[in-house]
Amino acid sequence: MKLLAGLGNPGAKYSNNRHNVGFMVINEIASAWGFSAWRKRFQAETSEGRIDGHKVLLMKPTTYMNESGRAVGEAARFYDLPLDDVFVIHDELDLPSGKMRTKTGGGHAGNNGIRSIKAHLGDDFHRVRIGVGHPGDKSKVASHVLKDFAKSDQQWLSAMIAAIADEIPLLLSGEPASFQNKVHLATTSK
Repeated sequence: MKLLAGLGNPGAKYSNNRHNVGFMVINEIASAWGFSAWRKRFQAETSEGRIDGHKVLLMKPTTYMNESGRAVGEAARFYDLPLDDVFVIHDELDLPSGKMRTKTGGGHAGNNGIRSIKAHLGDDFHRVRIGVGHPGDKSKVASHVLKDFAKSDQQWLSAMIAAIADEIPLLLSGEPASFQNKVHLATTSK
């Protein structure tokens, strides 16, 4: 079993926020790969399915961003998953808008969702970091991530979400560099 968790905040008022890009990607993966209907478990909305032979649990924690580790940790412990089978998709202030990078381990870069997951699981889970840009002033960070994506972001955002869903088998098969490269090529050729 692979666990793919997208980070965000539950509720319609947050659905298009920059902080919710993880939820957006998880929704697209569920749709693109024909996953089961969503159900509530592990303090999250979850859906199960298969991606190129991998059994996958998709997760959108309902604990709000700052407590994401409660949900991700509960599911990982239930399935006794090694950290190598845990993948977290989240927004990243330190990357420019429209850029995506993969990473295993490392710091939380001020992302409280990642901080929470690290507290519940440890460091060496995989991450898909989607750049939302930095507002330039630390005091504006919270309002920046809790604002909807701008209309000017929609083209790269749609292309990136679709590319991540299309190329996710590479990531699940232990090929993060190829995954990152294919997503980059798909989003720069648009």
